[in-house]
Amino acid sequence: MKTASIILPTYNEKDNIIELISRILEHVEGGKEIIVIDDDSPDGTAANVQSTYRDETSVRLIVRKGEKGLTSAIQRGIAESRGDVIVWMDCDLSMPPEKINDLLHAVQADNCDAAVGSRYVKGGSDVRTDSGKALLFLHTALSYIITRFASLMLWPGFRDWTSGFIAVKSGVIKPIRLKGDYGEYFIDMMYRILKGGFKVREVPYSLVPRKRGQSKTATNILGFISRGVKYIGTIFRLKLGL
Repeated sequence: MKTASIILPTYNEKDNIIELISRILEHVEGGKEIIVIDDDSPDGTAANVQSTYRDETSVRLIVRKGEKGLTSAIQRGIAESRGDVIVWMDCDLSMPPEKINDLLHAVQADNCDAAVGSRYVKGGSDVRTDSGKALLFLHTALSYIITRFASLMLWPGFRDWTSGFIAVKSGVIKPIRLKGDYGEYFIDMMYRILKGGFKVREVPYSLVPRKRGQSKTATNILGFISRGVKYIGTIFRLKLGL
């Protein structure tokens, strides 16, 4: 069984990170290392990880000072990874860590180069629309529209362009330099993986609302519009080969 490196980029996730790591340790099969990349969270996320898993050799903590951002945190995690397969996901418990097994199975047993957790294939869903929160509903709707547009413009056979939940072979992802902020990096990365001829499978999962902590997504309509413009700009840049 190959080793998986599971990257957890954190900022102010003290209330979620211990449960997430515990569930990964309990449920994810095979050899694994967990790499927490924390952007010096003021809420004590790093200290919580360090004190809880001080004697757990499979958990590594890296605290970045003077550097922030999801994309660069994932890039750091990729550079630090030692596993044959690299996984990353959000750390707010909106993505079920038990589903990592399905992603790893697609890569390791079915010989895919990358497996993406997908809300938009049969069996997947985004249940955040059930929360009754208008901004969350708007974010979910925007994500769906953007992903449909990206499929139309870039690669009709691929559905979840803003997933952020992936297992990918180390040899495939390490040569790729991630570009863009937040969700744009995933659009750019997946297009390059697909265009490179690598075998990709989408694995269904259900995205749920975070229960604890503050969301890192835009918190008002202008923020959603600004993010949507960046997504569309990335799609057009890739379409035009820029």
